[in-house]
Amino acid sequence: MSGESGQQVIFRLMEEGYQVSPEAAEFISSHCQSPKLAEHILSNLEEDVFVIDIQHLDLDSFTGKTSSLAISEIQGEFNNEKTEPLFSDNPVEVLSDITDSSTCVGEYMEFVQYFRNRYSRLSEFIRGRINARPLESLNMGRRSGNGEYEDISIIGMVSDIRSTSNGHRLIQFEDPTGSFPVLFTTSEKDLFEQASHLVLDDVVGVSGKLTNDGRLLIANKLIFPDVPNGVFRSAPSSGKAVFISDVHIGSTTFLDEQWEAFISFLKGESPDENLKKLAQELRYLVVAGDIVDGVGIYPGQENELVISDVYKQYEKAAEYFNQVPEHIRVIICPGNHDAVRQAEPQPALPKDIQEMFDDRIIFVGNPALVNLDGAYVLMYHGRSIDDFVASVPGVSYQEPTKAMVEMIKRRHLSPIYGSRVPIAPEKTDHFVIDRIPDILHCGHVHTVGVEQYRGVLLINSGTWQSQTEFQKRVNVVPTPAQVPVVDMCNFKTMLLQF
Repeated sequence: MSGESGQQVIFRLMEEGYQVSPEAAEFISSHCQSPKLAEHILSNLEEDVFVIDIQHLDLDSFTGKTSSLAISEIQGEFNNEKTEPLFSDNPVEVLSDITDSSTCVGEYMEFVQYFRNRYSRLSEFIRGRINARPLESLNMGRRSGNGEYEDISIIGMVSDIRSTSNGHRLIQFEDPTGSFPVLFTTSEKDLFEQASHLVLDDVVGVSGKLTNDGRLLIANKLIFPDVPNGVFRSAPSSGKAVFISDVHIGSTTFLDEQWEAFISFLKGESPDENLKKLAQELRYLVVAGDIVDGVGIYPGQENELVISDVYKQYEKAAEYFNQVPEHIRVIICPGNHDAVRQAEPQPALPKDIQEMFDDRIIFVGNPALVNLDGAYVLMYHGRSIDDFVASVPGVSYQEPTKAMVEMIKRRHLSPIYGSRVPIAPEKTDHFVIDRIPDILHCGHVHTVGVEQYRGVLLINSGTWQSQTEFQKRVNVVPTPAQVPVVDMCNFKTMLLQF
């Protein structure tokens, strides 16, 4: 099966006489080693199995290692029996990136294509779980033998959200064929709670019954695109990776002393022997945007800069990052403070800025999916967290991984169009999460968070900037100079404080 795509692997399993559940099919097709995984499944299935499901994947024996996530706090240690040697070959494959691929000029049809592309791709994740019908067909809903309408399922994009006088939630859905209203009642408490998390432009599936006049669907089930339950990532890599963001070089609140201590750690110069040993095992430094503080990002910023020229800021950043030892590959994506367009998705930093840095430093767009020697990392600066905090109950800046869970549930990094995040209407929606990553890495909100959700490791890597005047006004308390370090073999994570 070598060389086959994920979908070809599923067809091969079906040709062998097996059916594959939607959850298992989605996991197998998105797995970084899907042909080998399929061979492993076929060789280990019991004779009486006809439908391959998640429980038949037996991933522990496939990887030979545990795939569960254990998070160690600042005082924690990795459970390593030996020190890995220095890594001279740390490959980086950029799988998805807007750089040099932007086609947006702002025409009407680009907006149409953008939303059609989003709907088409996200609806495919749901279609295998429900038997959905086009919205235009709902005015032909059929009654069952007892005089009531049968259950009906749809897949739609949220176009309007309202609350009724009785406190119910009335949501308008659209698909390429039409539009239809769906009511989520307070009597269905769990379902109503789910519906309260819906935001504009979400693509979800809904099941329910039509009212007697056929003009309203009363929901009894809500299906997000989500990743399959029970997915455990493989552990294909080795060594350690460091995740940081929001360095904000050039700001008066940039933490020079802590940053210098971090660079000393990377260079193996820490006075702590355990940190010296850990530094030898580092392979990757992944940076999720806002390398510098920028210029003209917000009113009065010039009063909070020690370096007022953006190119001088990048020269200082290059001086810092060029000190990272050669055995560590550095991957950098931009953020909203960096010198690229404000509209997302953002391309990589311009060539004249890249040339300030060593050639071994890799620049990608925002967002970007990268393969780090078998471990798939989705990098996104995380500006949409602002929208999630404003729109989804229970999501806050102090717990940024809650917003990241919402991203994974939607299989989309930035669903709301036209709110706080400026989005360029590209013909392809670059925020859709097609391949399930091993790690989703964000920043932007200046607070550290580490969490596992259905086998995906979620990391928000905080900041290297103390509390700004703006953060004081909005009561955001940053957690600076805390660094998540991930074991690429088993995705165990620890936090280092500098």
